[in-house]
Amino acid sequence: MKLIINGTTKEIPDNNSTVTLLLSHLQIGQKKAVVERNGNILVKEQHDNEPVKDGDKFEIVHFVGGG
Repeated sequence: MKLIINGTTKEIPDNNSTVTLLLSHLQIGQKKAVVERNGNILVKEQHDNEPVKDGDKFEIVHFVGGG
């Protein structure tokens, strides 16, 4: 499926059918990410149940520790 992630169109395998699976595919830790889909911020506790559909637009901000 085609998704727009942070302004870039990406082809993602169809088996990434939830936000949790998408974050895993992108190698982004769910606990350190804020996800917006189609203009709506998603609550982390709902990532397992939030479907990902062809054409969805995501903005994903993830935090990296450091010093």
